Amino acid sequence: MAAPIIRRALMYVPSSSKRMLEKSRSMTVDTVTYDLEDSVAPGKKVEARNNLKDILSQPRPSTIRETCVRINSVDSGLALDDLTEILKGEHLDAIMLPKCQSAADLHFVTDVIRHTLPDRHASNTQGGGKRPLSIIALIESAKAIQNLPEICRASPYLSGLVFAAEDFALDMSLTRTPSLKEFLYARSAIATAARAAELPSTVDLVCTAYKGEQGIKTLEEECLDGKGLGFNGKQCIHPSQIEVCHRTFSPGKAEVEWAARVAIGDEKADRAGRGAWTLEGKMIDKPVVGKSHAVLKRAEECGIDVAAVREKWKDQEPE
Repeated sequence: MAAPIIRRALMYVPSSSKRMLEKSRSMTVDTVTYDLEDSVAPGKKVEARNNLKDILSQPRPSTIRETCVRINSVDSGLALDDLTEILKGEHLDAIMLPKCQSAADLHFVTDVIRHTLPDRHASNTQGGGKRPLSIIALIESAKAIQNLPEICRASPYLSGLVFAAEDFALDMSLTRTPSLKEFLYARSAIATAARAAELPSTVDLVCTAYKGEQGIKTLEEECLDGKGLGFNGKQCIHPSQIEVCHRTFSPGKAEVEWAARVAIGDEKADRAGRGAWTLEGKMIDKPVVGKSHAVLKRAEECGIDVAAVREKWKDQEPE
């Protein structure tokens, strides 16, 4: 199967605006998500679907890794019409399913994909050169949090979970605060469930601040907080947020160099028949080595030249 997409930054673009649709093609971002749901008025849904035809018929620019469409929720009665149109798009990569409450919501979308595009099945390694379609589920309610295990098992197309904080706050009658502590349980549950199910993508809540130095500072703090909880990406609502998300959710230079030193040192320690060893006075054992290999893999996926870093530290010895 094709390597999973790295969604450090997931950028939303309203499908009701042709100007924004065209502008989106000039972005440098992991995932562009064209929205048919909240940003489109009820009377504009048909027009918004039609607006996507040209976008989905064109190959992605090299600066965009994934083209996604957020459809309307299954319980809205609009999902089938959305899917009928967007699945005609030759260059659609992913479908975002909002208000995913249970496995049944994913079963609905899965059945439509299988019936309409059997060659884009998640287990298909051929696909005529096309990447298998994927589904990204938006987790927005208390019910969804309680149903996370069944949601994560519901579809072979499922490749990630996204936390929708504002809708969750509405469902729980919460008030969003700068500390985000009111979302701690839900965010931890999402990150943990995704990891347990080996889903490659966990995307954190939108940062509503994006203007000026303070907005960027708030965004960076939120990114670091989310990364600390186990998320590996963040939703973006403005192009100015993309660079911060890409940088924060990629391994830093020091982190990659340390991981390379550990990996190289461990290879030499293993050949010498040593188990635990030390590096700069710190004990290096199996969990530390495993984390280092994970960092190097993530770095490669983010486009970092890991081979060059390993070459720099090729003479590293275990202490």
